[in-house]
Amino acid sequence: MSDTAPPGYGTVTPWIISGDTARLIDFTVAAFGAQELGRVPGPDGRIGHAEVRIGDSVVMMFDAWDGWPDTPAFLRLFVPDADAVYQRALAAGATPVTAVTALFWGDRIGRIRDPLGNLWWIQAHVEDVDPAELAQRPNDPAAAEALRYVESSLDAAMRERPDHLG
Repeated sequence: MSDTAPPGYGTVTPWIISGDTARLIDFTVAAFGAQELGRVPGPDGRIGHAEVRIGDSVVMMFDAWDGWPDTPAFLRLFVPDADAVYQRALAAGATPVTAVTALFWGDRIGRIRDPLGNLWWIQAHVEDVDPAELAQRPNDPAAAEALRYVESSLDAAMRERPDHLG
């Protein structure tokens, strides 16, 4: 099935509808080292289509039309160093949702909300865990607490209205 996508694209390509795609492109470049592949202006000056490459993935985006509701995206970004990328995202204007946290299955994850309201999971795989050990790790009180924190921080972020939405 992967041969159905054009070269350079994956089988699934996320598409973000944004209130300010130019600002979103700038954010992805500063926070994640994205490479802008192109943008096509619409007849009214809005961005009708744009693409960036982050790592080996293309993310497409365009400006929302008047009257459309906000539709924030939820994106998982695998990186070699979650802590460094998390800090770069904050420096680029993101707000923290979940501090980078080690989880029992061997990943470190942090979440941020970008300036347009999209949520990004910044995730680094740091340890391969044997399946037998993986079955036992959730019983560790510290592992259970880390998972509760990660879940509750997302829940809190989903229940608040971002400042840019008024």
